[in-house]
Amino acid sequence: MSDAAALMDRMYRHQRRIYDVTRKYYLLGRDEAIARLAPGPGEAVLEIGCGTGRNLIRAARAAPQAQFYGLDVSREMLETAEAAIRRAGLAGRVSVAQADATAFDPAALFGRATFERVMISYALSMIPPWREALAKGLDVVAPGGALHVVDFGDCAGLPAPFKAALRRWLAAFDVTPREDLDETLAAFAAARGFSSATESWGRGYATLAVARRAA
Repeated sequence: MSDAAALMDRMYRHQRRIYDVTRKYYLLGRDEAIARLAPGPGEAVLEIGCGTGRNLIRAARAAPQAQFYGLDVSREMLETAEAAIRRAGLAGRVSVAQADATAFDPAALFGRATFERVMISYALSMIPPWREALAKGLDVVAPGGALHVVDFGDCAGLPAPFKAALRRWLAAFDVTPREDLDETLAAFAAARGFSSATESWGRGYATLAVARRAA
């Protein structure tokens, strides 16, 4: 985890202070993904790659009877998240911890092995071993629960010049859209007995996906 943590800390040491202001213009679909979580009373939600805590705070406000957890490899981002959670008055319902998205022990971090909802929002495109992170997300879904994923899509319906410019810009931030996310999630979900469905937003700009585990 140390190499990944150091890289993310270097990248976000200063960006974290303006991250939410700048990202809201192009992280299409993340608020829709949050709205679809809809956890019930007493249920638990985990966000993998929680960053500044923005999504956790929004989700916790929408579901006041649920408990929320987040993990991120960057200590710098978690400092911002912890401060934001305290300012929002949600420290009693939202907990965050530093961990590698591909290999974490939720029981050691949060005192529970599974979660009714797991969310990964625009994080897989920044995690080199993203398939391992996706598999881990599925593995910590509780019976009857679901994994919700939103990230950059294949941009198949967008004009070629726009797609090329977008990919160059994202690459400057070490962001790589996972063009086979749909197929990978479907395969991983089926192997675990989950059902899965994906949606393309903005002519392929973003992908929203849900994998549900039987009760």
